[in-house]
Amino acid sequence: MQPTAPSGPRVRRVGAALFALSLGGFTIGTTEFATMGLLPQIGDDFGVSDPVVGHAITAYALGVVVGAPLLTVAAARLSRQRLLLVLMGAYTLANLVSAAAPSIGLLVAGRFLAGLPHGAFFGVGAAVGASVAGPGRRGHAVSMMMTGLTVANVVGVPLSTFVGQQLGWRVAFLLIGVLGAATLAGVLAFVPHDGPVDSSVSQELRSLRNAPLWIGFLAGAVGFGGLFAVYSYVAPTMTKAAGLAPGHVPWVLAVFGVGMTVGTLLGGRLADRDVLRTVVGGFVATGAALAVFALVGHQVVPAIAALFLLGVTSQVLGLSMQTRLMDLSPRAQSLGAALCHSALNVGNASGAFFGGLVIAAGWGYLAPAWTGVVLTALGLALVLALGRQPATHRHDDVAAQVADALTALDGGPALDAQESSR
Repeated sequence: MQPTAPSGPRVRRVGAALFALSLGGFTIGTTEFATMGLLPQIGDDFGVSDPVVGHAITAYALGVVVGAPLLTVAAARLSRQRLLLVLMGAYTLANLVSAAAPSIGLLVAGRFLAGLPHGAFFGVGAAVGASVAGPGRRGHAVSMMMTGLTVANVVGVPLSTFVGQQLGWRVAFLLIGVLGAATLAGVLAFVPHDGPVDSSVSQELRSLRNAPLWIGFLAGAVGFGGLFAVYSYVAPTMTKAAGLAPGHVPWVLAVFGVGMTVGTLLGGRLADRDVLRTVVGGFVATGAALAVFALVGHQVVPAIAALFLLGVTSQVLGLSMQTRLMDLSPRAQSLGAALCHSALNVGNASGAFFGGLVIAAGWGYLAPAWTGVVLTALGLALVLALGRQPATHRHDDVAAQVADALTALDGGPALDAQESSR
C-alpha cells in the first residue's frame, strides 16, 4: 500500500472507520476503569473490603491477558470486521452478566469474561486503523483509536461513577451494555469488510520467535503495574487520604482522563518520530509522576495535579509501547498490539494486587504509589538493559518448533498481504 494524501470521500471513510474504532475504545475504557470509580459502592453492596473488590479489577485484567493472544491467534483467518463484531458482542454480553451478578464471586467471574475480548479488540482495531491510515501514520492511527479510551476517562468513567453513586453500580454496567450495542452498529456500518485474512495460526506463532518482542512484553507487564497500583484505589485514596468528599470523585477521574487525552495526542506524535526513545521517556516520566503523587497525595489540589500528570505520562508510555510491539511483530501486527494490552493488564492485575497488599498491611493509601515507583523502575531497567536491540527471529525455541509443525499441516506459510506491503 503506497502513501497517499486522501481527500474528499476517502477522508470521510477513513474518519468514519477510526470513529467506530474510537467508540469501541470508549466503551472498553469506560467499563475497564468503571470498577475503580465504583469500588466503594460495590464493596458496600456485597459487604466486603476495598482490597476484596480489587479482585474484580484483577480478574478483568487476567481476562485480557488470557484472551488477547489466544483470541487473536485463533481467529487469524477471520475477516477483521467480523472479528471486531464478535469481540464487541461478547464484551457487551459479559458486561450485562456483571450487572446482574448476585455475589462478589460471580462479579469477579463476570469481569474475567468481560476482559477476554478486550485486548484482541484493541489489537485488531489498531491493525485496521494503521491499514486505513496508511504508512507513516501508524502512531497517529493508533492514537486516534486510543483517544476513545482516554475520552472514556474524561466522560465515561466519571459519568458511570456518578450514575453508580446515584442509581447503583449495576445501572452503570447496564449503560456500558448500551455503549457496546452502539459500537456494534458503528463497526458494522463504517469499518470496511475486508474478506478472509490471508493469515494462519502458524504465521501468528512464527511472529513470536524474536526475543525483543518478549522483552518488550515483560517490560510493559512489570512497568504498567506502577500506574495501576495507584489508579486501582484512586477513589478510596482521594477520600480517605486526601479527605475529598465522595461526590467529587467523578471530577478527579475526569481530570485524570484529560491527562490521558493529552498523553495520547502527544504520544502519537512522539512515537511517529522515535518509538523507542518515547518508550524510555514514558517510563521515566511515569515513575516521576508516581513519586510526586506519593509525596503530595494527602492534599487534594496537589494530588489531583499529580494524577493529571500521571495520566499524561502513562498514556505516552502505553501508546508508544503498543507501537513498539507492532514494530517487533511486522507480519502479525494484530498480535503485537494485542500483546501490549496483555502486558498492560498483567500490570493492571499485579498493580491492583500489590496495591491492595500494602493497603491491607496497614501502610496507608499512599503506599501503593511507592510500590508503583519500584515497578516502573523495573520496567525501565528491562528496556535499557535488554529491550533496545532490533527484532530477531530465533529458530531454536519452542514457539518456532510448534509453528514449523503447524506450517506443515497448513501446507505452507501464509502472509498477510496488507501487512507485508509495509
